[in-house]
Amino acid sequence: MNASARRSRIFGWGRRHLVVIAGVLTLASLIVPNVIVMVFSFNKPNGRFNYAWQRFSTDAWTDPCGVADLCGSLALSLQIAFWATVGATVLGTMIAFALARYRFRARGAVNSLIFLPMAMPEVVMAASLGTLFLNLGAEFGFWTILIAHIMFCLSFVVTAVKARVMSMDPRLEQAAQDLYAGPVQTFLRVTLPIAAPGIAAGALLAFALSFDDFIITNFNAGSTVTFPMFVWGSAQRGTPVQINVIGTAMFAVAVLCVLAGQLLGGRRKRS
Repeated sequence: MNASARRSRIFGWGRRHLVVIAGVLTLASLIVPNVIVMVFSFNKPNGRFNYAWQRFSTDAWTDPCGVADLCGSLALSLQIAFWATVGATVLGTMIAFALARYRFRARGAVNSLIFLPMAMPEVVMAASLGTLFLNLGAEFGFWTILIAHIMFCLSFVVTAVKARVMSMDPRLEQAAQDLYAGPVQTFLRVTLPIAAPGIAAGALLAFALSFDDFIITNFNAGSTVTFPMFVWGSAQRGTPVQINVIGTAMFAVAVLCVLAGQLLGGRRKRS
């Protein structure tokens, strides 16, 4: 086989598997940074900056709270993310059901307004909420961050739940009513279990967005320091290895949750 035939065969194979190659490269670009963070969580730098590999050490893993205020900011971020997830999921689920099931005036306008926080730059919403709190005379801190995170995550929850609700077969609820199930019983036994995957997806997305947010938090935090703000501040003085440890642990928890969900989904399909 000559060189031109070999090149044409390689190019032909590449064209046939272009989608797979693009998918693998995209997945690698997402995973490689996490792998680097994981590797450098076992590093022991000589100076303040953990940017160059020096020598293997597990000191940071044995003392993840060795840096002042790190675990405090982490606990605060987890607390805010939890309550923001609860608030956004409850409000977003009700809004999604209202938009998907009922006809009312200004329904189209409400749909457009729901998508605005997802479409506009995050800094615009952050500055708007900060201005609102200033005009109301609110004290910046935990509650302003929580309210801002709920407003920010609400659109994502509504979108996830609404897509699930709109794909539901209304005949299932009608069949439950024909079998003398009341409205509450129909909702708990039929509607809610079917909508549960969409609600869970919206809740997980809200938690991730809230925990990871920096821009909206920075505009509405005052002197309160969450974990993303702690990481940003530490980067100016020297990033401690414990930040890599926390990042690795969060990545591992996320992977385990995804694997658990896949296993549960596979068992349900088989059963």
